[in-house]
Amino acid sequence: MLDPEGSVEHQPASSFPKVLLIPLAMLLAIAALLLLAFSATRQKEPDFYTFKVVNIRGKLVSLEKYRGSVSLVVNVASECGYTDSHYKALQQLQRDLGPYHFNVLAFPCNQFGQQEPDTNKEIESFARKTYGASFPMFSKTTVSGAGAIPAFKYLIASTGEEPTWNFWKYLVDPNGKVVKAWDSTVSVEEIRPHVTELVRKIILKKKDEL
Repeated sequence: MLDPEGSVEHQPASSFPKVLLIPLAMLLAIAALLLLAFSATRQKEPDFYTFKVVNIRGKLVSLEKYRGSVSLVVNVASECGYTDSHYKALQQLQRDLGPYHFNVLAFPCNQFGQQEPDTNKEIESFARKTYGASFPMFSKTTVSGAGAIPAFKYLIASTGEEPTWNFWKYLVDPNGKVVKAWDSTVSVEEIRPHVTELVRKIILKKKDEL
């Protein structure tokens, strides 16, 4: 159609697509963010340090505080035939290698032979006064079977080794991955070289980063 001066009349372009552009862009942005969040969740696998536990004083704490160091996780008992030898050796290991690059993490447990019958306060007093235990201790708990706390379920699932008695030992690397497990019959001195090697790697890595 020509206007009075003979030029072609221009019809106004439809605004419908423009109206959709902003909401569509927002939807795409949200979808992208959701996809990234989902991918990050999928990629972040749990490790030992992602769990929370209750310490011997009854406070909920995150094991995240031990990330970057080596941990020897042990289910301890006060009235076991292995108590004296293990507590002495564990404290010596803590004294020699801890606490900046290594810690013994002690979890009292009464599951095996009812050899940890006392309260948390009594257990802590016994360990500190009798052996001078300076390593972190946690609340008396269940470490085996369906009632095991999530942190121990992770240790068991990672190694295929489930505690059947007191003083099982799990070696955890600085990234929270379980390296190896040993039963009650294996002495702390036999384990020491494995712990020392992991600690040595941490120290060398920090020197290289300087």
